[in-house]
Amino acid sequence: MSSLFLIINIVGLLLLVGFLYIMQRKHVSFSKRVFTGLGLGIAYGLILHFSYGTDSTVLEESMPWFNIIGVGYVKLLQMIVMPLVFISILAAFTKVTIGKDFGKMAGRVLGILIGTTAIAALIGIGATLLFGLDASEIIQGEAELSRGVSIEERAEGVADRALPEQILELLPANPFLDFTGARPTSTIGVVIFAAFLGFAYLAVSRREPENAATVKKGIDAIYSLIMGIVRIVLRLTPYGILAIIARTVATSDFGAIYSLGKFVMASYVALGVMFGIHLIIIMLSGLNPITYVKKAGDALLFAFTSRSSAGTLPLNINTQTNRLGVPDGVANFAGAFGLSIGQNGCAGIYPAMLAVMIAPSVGQPIDAQFIVTLVAIVAVSSFGVAGVGGGATFAAILVLSALNLPIALAGLLISVEPLIDMGRTALNVSGSMTAGVTTARMSGELDTDVYNGNVEGQTVEA
Repeated sequence: MSSLFLIINIVGLLLLVGFLYIMQRKHVSFSKRVFTGLGLGIAYGLILHFSYGTDSTVLEESMPWFNIIGVGYVKLLQMIVMPLVFISILAAFTKVTIGKDFGKMAGRVLGILIGTTAIAALIGIGATLLFGLDASEIIQGEAELSRGVSIEERAEGVADRALPEQILELLPANPFLDFTGARPTSTIGVVIFAAFLGFAYLAVSRREPENAATVKKGIDAIYSLIMGIVRIVLRLTPYGILAIIARTVATSDFGAIYSLGKFVMASYVALGVMFGIHLIIIMLSGLNPITYVKKAGDALLFAFTSRSSAGTLPLNINTQTNRLGVPDGVANFAGAFGLSIGQNGCAGIYPAMLAVMIAPSVGQPIDAQFIVTLVAIVAVSSFGVAGVGGGATFAAILVLSALNLPIALAGLLISVEPLIDMGRTALNVSGSMTAGVTTARMSGELDTDVYNGNVEGQTVEA
């Protein structure tokens, strides 16, 4: 009988996949298909959850088949992360004005990314104190304990290093090893390597313009090729989202989510407040924040459902250039660097909330000195956070270890991790787009006609 139910579950998923494919054949917009996949995934997940229960053998046997689509999609996103980050940053150097303007542009982008992460940490601290969150009040079940052990194992070789050693660890001694993602800091290693090549290109362009033109042509060709792969992967997004959300809802422990509801609520309050800060920054730049919300919506929805800042990079850059009027160079620079530096959600709010929750359990008072130290560590540790799932955990390991707080307690929130990670990822992407728009506005390069133009005529199709 269980085999029959297993087949029914798989057939049900395939029917929903077929429905999304029909929508694609009828040229329904990408954002509508993603949103439909999200809705169908939630509905189907609830049906499976209440039909079988989370401890059901049938459900356990069904999930590996769901993973072929869901986890397979995530693996394809991971496949394109390193090549995409590398070529996007390298291409950014070929698309900007050489000279003092480049230094100003880079400084503004990085300043906004890091500055907003520090603000995000303060907001995370405030939300934790406002809701009275305390790690000692959370009951540790088998899943939480297992997650804690896993985090401790991942922290080996990272947590024991002093801050200067952790900073040195960011440098790519072997960039080709970093392309494999072998180190926790591989992403920032690839970013640094690409930046060195970019600066070398700028030097060549001044001394040997003809060779520089050849190099630029090669970079543009590789960029087009990588983006071609990205477009193929992104077309699979509605199907991947359907399977991922269905699996998440079907296997979620609603009781644990309910017991951790206060943390979920506090997290989304902090994320919402920080998104409001982004809109204030946009407004202070002399731009309409409502326009920003309308035009960035598709990219933010994709980030929310996919939980991948790196996977959202093509839509991020496309949205900045085609809808928000940001020049190519600034958009590439802000989007690519935003994957590994200054992620407001994963590297700002999340580790700050964890630190404030955990500190009382070891007798650490939450005083002014602790808060200043925490914000500084969060800002420095925000370098090198990966743009695909797991970056928030790495950021938490760095922050908690620097403050001598128990790292294993970061596993307390595993039951609600996917739910919170959706909002964190969307905020990360919004932070990088805010940096791009604000930088372009400050330098006078923003095309206000495009920014204020009708969103209906500005497509960002995958």
